[in-house]
Amino acid sequence: MKDLLEKGAVLQRDKETYAIAPHVPAGIITSDQLRKLADVADKYNISAIKITAAQRIALVGFKEEDIDNAWNDLGMKPGAAIGLCVRSIKTCPGTTFCKRGFSDSVSLGLKLDDRYHGMDLPNKLKIGVSGCPNSCADNHTRDIGLMGTPKGWTVFVGGKGGTMPRLGNKLLMNLSEENALELVDEIVNVYKNNAQGKQRLGSFIDKIGFDEFKSLLNLDKYLS
Repeated sequence: MKDLLEKGAVLQRDKETYAIAPHVPAGIITSDQLRKLADVADKYNISAIKITAAQRIALVGFKEEDIDNAWNDLGMKPGAAIGLCVRSIKTCPGTTFCKRGFSDSVSLGLKLDDRYHGMDLPNKLKIGVSGCPNSCADNHTRDIGLMGTPKGWTVFVGGKGGTMPRLGNKLLMNLSEENALELVDEIVNVYKNNAQGKQRLGSFIDKIGFDEFKSLLNLDKYLS
């Protein structure tokens, strides 16, 4: 089973077939990749093609013996859909495509994806990058959320969904892209080095208190 998980194969409800979801940074995919996905779906006669909430396209219904060949046919890497690691970097169209965008969420999202996707952590960690306060990438309910404004990036921490949802705490506002990336680095490192057991970031913040969490970060340098 561990070998299958490393291949990005997730056992389905029927306990017989598997789903795979290639990594799609920032949710942007090429027409060539779409053709490959369609060709693989037809070749292995899978049961469904599902667009996921993590901006991936999941192919559902593979036999175990077909998984390796399917990945070879696709020529794409698995998305980190399971496990205690950085999952999706959900990214809205931002100023690259959207008339409402204040900030370049695609550029920032791709940089975050390159740094963190798949990184092992105490628990799963999701990041949302929205180019404006409409928050189309769910930055308020992500472990780390970034929201673009006319004055720069606002950073939120500790958000999540699930059975006990939590809105993220607003950490800092009006950051440049460079400073936002540096602050995310600090947040990830503090979480990685201090969380106990399998605490999500929000649970860790609630355990020690938001003020104590902020004291673990070097926030003064972003306020000068």
